[in-house]
Amino acid sequence: MRSVSALGYRPNAAARALVTQRTHQIGLITTASSLYGPTAGLFSLEQAAWKAGYALTLSTVREPSEPELEEAIHYLLARGVEGVVISGATGVLHLAPSAFAGLPVVSSSPVSDGAPNHVVVDTDQPMGARSAVHHLHALGHRRIAHIAGPLSWHAAVQRRDGWLQGMEDVGLEPGPVLEGDWSAKSGYEAALRLNRAEATAVFIANDHMAMGAVRAFTEKGSHVPGDMSVVGFDDVPEAAYQMVPLTTVRQDFAAGAERSVRELVRLIEGQTVENRSVSLPTELIIRSSTAPVAAMDTA
Repeated sequence: MRSVSALGYRPNAAARALVTQRTHQIGLITTASSLYGPTAGLFSLEQAAWKAGYALTLSTVREPSEPELEEAIHYLLARGVEGVVISGATGVLHLAPSAFAGLPVVSSSPVSDGAPNHVVVDTDQPMGARSAVHHLHALGHRRIAHIAGPLSWHAAVQRRDGWLQGMEDVGLEPGPVLEGDWSAKSGYEAALRLNRAEATAVFIANDHMAMGAVRAFTEKGSHVPGDMSVVGFDDVPEAAYQMVPLTTVRQDFAAGAERSVRELVRLIEGQTVENRSVSLPTELIIRSSTAPVAAMDTA
């Protein structure tokens, strides 16, 4: 070790790969996005891969369509990756199993029909949305609206469907649904269109839209939470530090990344994978943006 230190020796990964026939490289395909979820997931995946003894090779796509994903997989194959994580795919895709060229793949949403070495690892988003509805119902709210993310996204559909299931759980008719694009601006604009006579509470598909909605309700003269209760999703770092700290559904991006890498390493090493679809739990974080419904709104 003294000689290593004196000579400034550094292991050569390319030379080691020639000897071992292993590159210890994991490919990551993700969308080029500034949204909190994809960026938080990218950092967490890099850390999880490093802890598992693998380096990460990144390929970004503009839109996660089948042709773009196939091109990204071919790019990563040429760089000798041993497996691929697909993170941030917006919708349910239908890549042919042959597109993976035998590579093990873990994704955050379904991307293929019948690929043998494919595992989906995702947050249990429907259950997170249901917990938000149950919380609002327990506070006495009976008219609960939803501001969805873009419904071309798998995550947005999962959260919307969870809201619908939650309303069914508690025996309520669904309130109005408005659609945003994940941005605070779209949440603000959707909330301006929401008539208070239609809802006393709203479950919103991410925190940034929820922050925009809180501003819109305030500008319209509705106090949050006195006149309108608001629940978001994600628990972004700034959610706790708004003028009205945000009640939200927390998903653990680090835990999701670690589980994704763990499942991929199992596939790479030929181990048995117990479950081809893994759902990780969420946690409802209750803050000041939700409160019992006002007496005048209980009808």
